[in-house]
Amino acid sequence: MSSSSFPNRIGRLGRVAFVLTPDWLEPHAAAVAVVCRVSVCVKEFLTCSVIWKMASWCVRAVRQSYSLVASPALIRASPRLLCTATQQKSGPGSEEEAEKPEQSAAEKVLAEEKSQLEEKLKDMTEKYKRALADTENLRTRSQKMIEDAKLYGIQGFCKDMLEVADILEKATESVPKEEVSSQNPHLKNLYDGLVMTMVQFQKVFTKHGLVKLNPDGAKFDPYEHEALFHAPVDGKEPGTVAIVTKVGYKLHGRTLRPALVGVAKAP
Repeated sequence: MSSSSFPNRIGRLGRVAFVLTPDWLEPHAAAVAVVCRVSVCVKEFLTCSVIWKMASWCVRAVRQSYSLVASPALIRASPRLLCTATQQKSGPGSEEEAEKPEQSAAEKVLAEEKSQLEEKLKDMTEKYKRALADTENLRTRSQKMIEDAKLYGIQGFCKDMLEVADILEKATESVPKEEVSSQNPHLKNLYDGLVMTMVQFQKVFTKHGLVKLNPDGAKFDPYEHEALFHAPVDGKEPGTVAIVTKVGYKLHGRTLRPALVGVAKAP
């Protein structure tokens, strides 16, 4: 074999490889062209035996490359490679510029949705807090009403019973002490029965939280006393209760009936 026959064969192989390149290998046409160009250069410049070996290696490399690009896996991936090659031809800058408006529009939509959701969350949180506060206030008021109903549910009945107690007290006070003697046992028994009834009334009143108010000599309190008159009274300080015309009552610390009093004033 002459020194020029092998380079000629390399050149022919390169041209044949370029001609036989299928359409789906168009993205790799540049690589095939480079190989052909290398074969032409080898044809023109390689003359020594060492270069012959290098030429043989190039031929083997071309054959391996062709067998690689003709593999089934690469054929299946060829559409994706063509798309990638097309995008590479158009340039990475244009792709980024095309994606930027889409990304910015999507970011704006997401930002608006985020702000709307945050506003809704804030509104719902405020409503939830107000609902909790209203529920707690309602529970407290209901509990207080239940307790008051237990304590003061009998105040209407107590007011009516106070009238009976007042009548019994007036009945016992109207009987002269000198008339109550052993000479008239029937009157004495009647008087003792009235007194015992009054005592029992007071025990029942105390049991249910009803306490008598007899503020004789105490400082006048408009929440517990009702002033019928103001007059100077000897031995009484101004602003104090001088006379009690009707006792009052308190039910569990709440004034049920104020005491009717006369208040002393300065002369």
